[in-house]
Amino acid sequence: MTMDISDASRTTTQTVTDYDRAKEVQAFDDTKAGVKGLVDAGIVNIPRIFIRPPEELVEELTSHQTNSQVPVIDLDGVRGNKLEEIVDQVRAAAETWGFFQVVNHGIPLNVLEEIIEGIRKFNEQDVELKKEFYTRDRARNVRFNSNFDLHYSRTANWRDTLTISALASTDLDPNEYPEVCRDAVREYIKNVTKLGETLFELLSLALGLKAEHLQEIGCPKEYTLPCHYYPSCPQPDLTLGATGHSDPSFLTILLQDQIGGLQVFHDNQWVGVQPIVGGLVVNIGDFLEVVSNDKFKSVNHRVVAGHVGPRVSVACFFMGHNAEIPKSYGPIKELTSEENPPIYRDFLPSECFSKRFSMAVDDNSLLHQLKL
Repeated sequence: MTMDISDASRTTTQTVTDYDRAKEVQAFDDTKAGVKGLVDAGIVNIPRIFIRPPEELVEELTSHQTNSQVPVIDLDGVRGNKLEEIVDQVRAAAETWGFFQVVNHGIPLNVLEEIIEGIRKFNEQDVELKKEFYTRDRARNVRFNSNFDLHYSRTANWRDTLTISALASTDLDPNEYPEVCRDAVREYIKNVTKLGETLFELLSLALGLKAEHLQEIGCPKEYTLPCHYYPSCPQPDLTLGATGHSDPSFLTILLQDQIGGLQVFHDNQWVGVQPIVGGLVVNIGDFLEVVSNDKFKSVNHRVVAGHVGPRVSVACFFMGHNAEIPKSYGPIKELTSEENPPIYRDFLPSECFSKRFSMAVDDNSLLHQLKL
């Protein structure tokens, strides 16, 4: 696949009088049809708001490829004689990669397949039905839009998102969910939040703490479920499905379909995360890096665009105490000492969210702002 840098440069070097980004962004947002609407309209050239700066495109041409693979951890036996071995694997992955995949995690394959299909159906239903959920109001429990940072990012991403937010201990009114994917989403949430509790136990043990520690401080208390739809792209070399970023969460569990495209930044290069049938991707979030006092790593990751699509993924961000009962977090006392003093200050998740969701997705200054 070749990249026409000269074409991108011509497109992105128009004078200010030729191009009003804010106007083009607003016009796109006003359609409420998302990126899928552009594809349905039969576009051949992607709008300029999606085209990456020329210097980024040139850098891609010189980037290195790697055969490295994100660690895969088999959770079979986690409640039995393999616990210690699994904890060791989780510790190694969290400290070095910040990412791993899990198999035999207990969520039935049909539950995974049905939510992928449900999100595809939501995005491919009549646009007027989708528009009922289109909003940029983050107070809404269920919301659909394209690019949460659309109005202040340098480059828009080639994806649309249905987001669901709630307390892990409660369920939303079923009528709040889109009907086309209601049952699939509710069943997946029930399963993935249970898996989240197991993973927090493993991560607690990997930190040398009692198994209940991270759960007792409320790490899995609230969740956000961004369900992404990446349509096929006519010029995938000029844009991204998701710009490089780390996650403002304690932990993220990601279900991706078999198309691929997720990449992790490891050893100064982008490493592809190969989809595994029935597997789930797990990554450390910014908040867990803070409370572990830098023992666990929250790392950059991104999604490349592709000719093949749509690609569908479902992420579950575990957010800690945020809206219901605000709670401050900081480096866990048991993990600090005179020889290993706290690196970060205490913070409120709500404080971080208000900052994070007013920044471009690739603005990774949040952890830096939390350092002492």
